[in-house]
Amino acid sequence: MKLTHASKTLLAGLTLLGALSLTACNNDDGGVKAGDTPSGAKPTVSAGTGSSGGTGDSGTSSGSGSSSGSSSGSGSSGEGNTDTEVDDCRSDELEVTAADNTTDKTEGVITVQFKNGGGRDCALSGYAGVDLKTATGDTLSVDRNGDQPHPHVLKDGESAAFNITFPVNTTGGSGVRITNILVTPPNETKTVTIAWPAGSLPVSGEDSSDSGPKLSVGPVGKVSDSPAS
Repeated sequence: MKLTHASKTLLAGLTLLGALSLTACNNDDGGVKAGDTPSGAKPTVSAGTGSSGGTGDSGTSSGSGSSSGSSSGSGSSGEGNTDTEVDDCRSDELEVTAADNTTDKTEGVITVQFKNGGGRDCALSGYAGVDLKTATGDTLSVDRNGDQPHPHVLKDGESAAFNITFPVNTTGGSGVRITNILVTPPNETKTVTIAWPAGSLPVSGEDSSDSGPKLSVGPVGKVSDSPAS
């Protein structure tokens, strides 16, 4: 059938009107609805997935954002606490023993050992306080040898030790007889008394050599290491 010019104009007008109606229908809600995921967009990372950066997306709703912030903060705190501070070893947690490890004819060595029996990890670092009790009731303070101490953490059952060096009595006399060692672990105030396991010290003044062995104490070292002398 042959269309007249008026018919063609009417048909074109109806087609244009239909297109406009379809466009208006699609845009009634102003685009994508609030709960929809736009085509091609990735969903936001849910809260608690770690510090991947997804928890800070601006597309997260306010409730989800609050949860994400809390989870992210908790995760960061956990990661930051991997190097948890360990409390010092206490005297009551340590088994303290002493052994004579002297191999030299002029310089003696007593090794004092701390064994951790407290059921937890604890720190033992620095110098122990050491005094020697004589048979006459006097007390001799033992000075540090000046070596650099290093921090150590003892697991339950592990041990650390330090050396006391002293001049061996070679004078032929009775010398100064030592009966006990008074040991105060590093960073502690409670003293432990243990028996002196070696011979006597020369009487003060009998060993006139300035370069001879001196009475001194070294810093604490783990038993797997060589205890400082």
